[in-house]
Parts: sequence; structure tokens; C-alpha cells
Amino acid sequence: MKITPTRFAKMFVRTRNGSETAVRLGFSPEEAKELEADMLSKASVKRAIRKLDSDDIQNLCYVKTGLSRLAFGSINDAAALLFADEPTREEVLSADLFNVSEIKKVKGGGVEMKFFDRQKALEKLVELDPELKEVSAAQEFLNAVYGGSQDMDETEIEGGDYDE
Repeated sequence: MKITPTRFAKMFVRTRNGSETAVRLGFSPEEAKELEADMLSKASVKRAIRKLDSDDIQNLCYVKTGLSRLAFGSINDAAALLFADEPTREEVLSADLFNVSEIKKVKGGGVEMKFFDRQKALEKLVELDPELKEVSAAQEFLNAVYGGSQDMDETEIEGGDYDE
């Protein structure tokens, strides 16, 4: 399989991991280390990575993409590994563990996995996107207005003047 320097650089900028980049581009974990060393030593790949890094808009897009993956991404691969009796090395290496923040072996032979907080990822996503921020601010305003009027109605009913 042939990978162009530009294609490798684009994926590398997203992952910041040469081996993971190679695996995502279709190479086996064994081939990944060799491809990583080969590609990251090429001047054309280094230039492409520098160019991509200098483009802040694209970097912001990758941050948003990562936060979106954390907020809405699947944890099926992680759950499958967690409940598998004896997962193979290949299953572990090919699993999408992006949403996993921590893996621990527990005394007694178990495994504990912690996942990133989806709510925090959504909050950060709203902070980074001006359009979402405006919608969020408008929603908070409407909630305050309608929530406040509901509180007033309840107060009037509880302490209001009405005939029994």
C-alpha cells in the first residue's frame, strides 16, 4: 500500500502519533512502526506537518472534531474489550479507545476503564463555537424568563387571594 506524504501528514496532525496514523491508514501494527520512522524522517512530510500546524483554523477544526468524538463517539469497542474473556493483541490494537481516559488492572484480575466526561466535552465545544455560544446564551435567557414566570405563577397560587 502506498501512502503519500500529504496524506500521512494530514492524519498525523490529527493523532500526533505516527504509529496510530499508520494503523488508521490501513497498515498492521507491526508495519506501523517502520512506516512511522520512514515517513517522519522525510523532509516533505515535515514540511506538510509544519504547514498544517500553522493553519489555526484547521487546528481549531481538529479540536472541535476531537471534542465531538468525545461528546458523541461510540464506546462499543472499549465495552467489547472490557467484557471479552481474553482479547487478542490485534483486537486491542485495532479497537477505537478514543473515549477512554484511563485503564487500570484491578486487584483480583479485573480491569477498570474510565471514560472522558461527555458533558464537559459538550461545554468546551460550545465555548469554541461562537454560533453555538449564541444559541446557548439565548436558550439560557429563555429558560430564565420562562422559569421566572413559572416561579411567579406558583407563588401567586400558593399565597394568592382566592376563594375556597
